[in-house]
Amino acid sequence: MAGSRREEPAYLVVGHVTKPHGTRGELLVWPLTDRPGTVFAAGSELLAGDSEGRAGEGARRVVVAASRPFRKGLLVKLEGADDRSAAEALVGRYLLAAAAALEPLEEGEVYYHQLLGAGVELVDGRPVGTVREVYETAPADLLEVTTDGGRLVLIPFTRQIVKRVDVAAGRIVIDPPAGLLEL
Repeated sequence: MAGSRREEPAYLVVGHVTKPHGTRGELLVWPLTDRPGTVFAAGSELLAGDSEGRAGEGARRVVVAASRPFRKGLLVKLEGADDRSAAEALVGRYLLAAAAALEPLEEGEVYYHQLLGAGVELVDGRPVGTVREVYETAPADLLEVTTDGGRLVLIPFTRQIVKRVDVAAGRIVIDPPAGLLEL
């Protein structure tokens, strides 16, 4: 069973601007990338998208002047944002990076958006359903799967359960413990 595949997006969401910090234009950014040190390095070009993470009308190019860790996020200073009011204009927006500018994924890595719509099947080939959403949780991220019967099941995205991910084919093979799919 193969899920429907979509065209890869030109931009990927890499952070969310939560609030201004101080009076000099710094922003508190919640990073949405495993590589914040690279994505938010000085000189990096990003796109300030809308509050839904879209890079459409109203999006504007921004350049990172500096960034540093702060609590569970980052303090990011953008070129041209020199005061609090300039920073406040970006609150609630998502920051996006050009997909072509990001470091290539390592072997076995995937972007979570690539999992959406993928078909899920058991190791013996029996279909389970389609990935509807991916949740980043601890201790393991979760795949929300709509079963072929219309139920929603949560499947931990761990090596113990997810045996194979074939992004090109839109297919995820799982070997769940007994009872997981009945929850």
